[in-house]
Amino acid sequence: MRIADRINERFDQAKPWELAKDPSRRAELQDVCTDAINAFRVLTYYLAPVLPALADHVARMLDMPRPLRWDDIKDVATSMRPYEHLMSRIDPKQIDALLEGPSAAPKPAAAAPASSEADKPITVDDFGKVDLRIAKIVHAEHVHGADKLLKLTLDVGEGKTRTVFAGIKSAYRPEDLVGRMTAMVANLAPRKMKFGVSEGMVLAASGDGPGIFLLAPDSGAQPGMRIK
Repeated sequence: MRIADRINERFDQAKPWELAKDPSRRAELQDVCTDAINAFRVLTYYLAPVLPALADHVARMLDMPRPLRWDDIKDVATSMRPYEHLMSRIDPKQIDALLEGPSAAPKPAAAAPASSEADKPITVDDFGKVDLRIAKIVHAEHVHGADKLLKLTLDVGEGKTRTVFAGIKSAYRPEDLVGRMTAMVANLAPRKMKFGVSEGMVLAASGDGPGIFLLAPDSGAQPGMRIK
């Protein structure tokens, strides 16, 4: 990414779209475009181990020797085929929805049918598989780059704390959560996110109207107590 940033800076500073308006600067225009194409060629070698199909597509377009080898990285482009669109831009909102989990995903246009999994009865044994515990929020903070998440540090009575990312930023200020008791799913498999690993899930209520409401136990409940 640092190399790509330097290439972009060089391209933007040279302003080839301005050079193209002046026939007397045609040689300078060609130099700028050639530098950009050769830099793109170098980036292709770096991308090949992680995006092999894309790199192979570029190699065909720039008439690069295939398969790609590190020994060829110092060569320069001598010819190229007509440009082909390589990939489509992804909406950042789609990425945020994937990283922040189901709570951030857009709601379906139609209501779920009555036969959805959530509407089916479960047994006592099914409920017993969920380890619900009382947790104390010992620290809360904003998550840089996340619109909906707060990072919570929880005491669940285990002698250590857990980190949980919760989509409750719109409803609570971090400083107002410190010291509060809440309920959490303690045996949820850890989930690796862009911002770190989430080690559980706090429980909150929401409906069709605005508002998210963190669940809280009655006074006297202590961290680690089971919810039955």
